[in-house]
Amino acid sequence: MRLILAIFLPWLQFFTIGRPFAGIICLTLQCTLVGWIPAAMWSVYALSQYKTDQKIRNALGGRQ
Repeated sequence: MRLILAIFLPWLQFFTIGRPFAGIICLTLQCTLVGWIPAAMWSVYALSQYKTDQKIRNALGGRQ
């Protein structure tokens, strides 16, 4: 579900992973039609990093 959100509403996806400042920057980038593609790519990349961080946190058993 988040992947679909990252492609169609990239700025909103940043708010779901707890990065509101990046979401505001992404919204500014997305306001131009040319900026939509880079915003979507950035959003998908950030989502993959978020998932990786979650896996590492779970593997460490919440010791961080």
